[in-house]
Amino acid sequence: MVTFLLPDDPVTSLDAYLATATGGLGIEQAQRIGPAATIEAVVASGLRGRGGGGFPTGRKWAGIAAQTGSRRFVVANGAEGEPGTFKDRALLRANPYQVIEGLIIAAFAVGAEAVFFCLKRSFERERAAATRAVQEFQAAGICTDCEVTFVAGPDEYLFGEEKAMLEVIEGKPPLPRWFAPHEHGLFATAPQVGWEATPRSAGGGGPNPTLVNNVETLANVPHILARGGEWFRAMGTPASPGTIVATVVGDVVAPDVGEVELGTPLRAVIDAVGSGIQAGRTVKAVFSGVANSVVTAEQLDVPLSYEGFEAIGGGLGSAGFIVYDDTTCMVDTAYRFSRFLSIESCGQCPPCKIGSGEITTHLEHLETGVGSEEDLRGIVHWLGRVTDGNRCYLPVEERVVVNSILRAFPDEFAEHVELAGCRRPRRLPIPKLLDLADGEATYDETIWRKRPDWTFDPD
Repeated sequence: MVTFLLPDDPVTSLDAYLATATGGLGIEQAQRIGPAATIEAVVASGLRGRGGGGFPTGRKWAGIAAQTGSRRFVVANGAEGEPGTFKDRALLRANPYQVIEGLIIAAFAVGAEAVFFCLKRSFERERAAATRAVQEFQAAGICTDCEVTFVAGPDEYLFGEEKAMLEVIEGKPPLPRWFAPHEHGLFATAPQVGWEATPRSAGGGGPNPTLVNNVETLANVPHILARGGEWFRAMGTPASPGTIVATVVGDVVAPDVGEVELGTPLRAVIDAVGSGIQAGRTVKAVFSGVANSVVTAEQLDVPLSYEGFEAIGGGLGSAGFIVYDDTTCMVDTAYRFSRFLSIESCGQCPPCKIGSGEITTHLEHLETGVGSEEDLRGIVHWLGRVTDGNRCYLPVEERVVVNSILRAFPDEFAEHVELAGCRRPRRLPIPKLLDLADGEATYDETIWRKRPDWTFDPD
């Protein structure tokens, strides 16, 4: 299997990086062919964004570069908070230099005047590695005029949402704005909310289109520029070329992060990355984070590709897979996922905050043995309204993930009403990862003390 993003031994210096097969060659190629041809090379590769949406990266770059008369910015998104995902932190630990090289190439290609790198404040190890990489590139004269501003943001889930991330860069809370970064980017003075435009400043105005790319997306870029789009397309599938860095946690032998070729069956990924299911158990459900519908046991041969997951009505997301075995209560799973999303909802859109909270309450009633048919009706009612007027994707996640569990495991919901309780009591963690190393996953238990207003109950 071809792997190039996750080396066997971590790359800890620029000299070591430049000694690899492609280290530094991507920048050289980009400078040789120029911005437009650089974008065309990324387009030709078929690279798709690895942050979850899978949008074609080259098209995204071309759209930013094509806008005239405005300032442009580039943002690296390393604020991963999707439960079950650890791939960005794994990449920054293994080789931060490829990420920084990709970031430099992106800024060159779209003509950005400034670059920002966003990580959560708690990601100290990863921020230190990326900062060191930038400093070494500058000291070596490879990119003497490259300045990268590191933004240490809050732990909130929505910090990773690109519209909320721009707010944090500007010194505000992670509350998603209305318009996408390419429509209304950093430090813009065009309309943002309400009916009236903000007065334009003397320094200029306009949308200031901003390119936001995930860490893994950027890590692919130097290799593509150095080796060519045909090399990249030789891996994966026609619609999903390349490799992907997958996280596998939950009821597996050894939770881990691994690079796999796109198109590999999910069953094989669980075995290769997570060392398979626990002895004597069978897979009951797999979730790609909390943003997509459940993958059931009958669907485990789905290929890891954007089109493969779309074909079963799901989504690949950021390839962070939460595996649950046959001892799992799916009502409890729905409750815990719903609670996570309801707590992390920012409250700007009342149907989202109220609806996700109501869905969570009804699920809790069912799980704790005090539920009724009225709770089932309440869940269905709010699933139909939770996305009304949404600014971001969070309420869509609530609708998709809870609805998919209801449809896939209706008997368990009926059972909780009829038997007034759960026959599979097992306290499930929310796999919001603090660390993942040596086959052990460390989860953030403070999520259980977090309140809907983002404060915490005392210990």
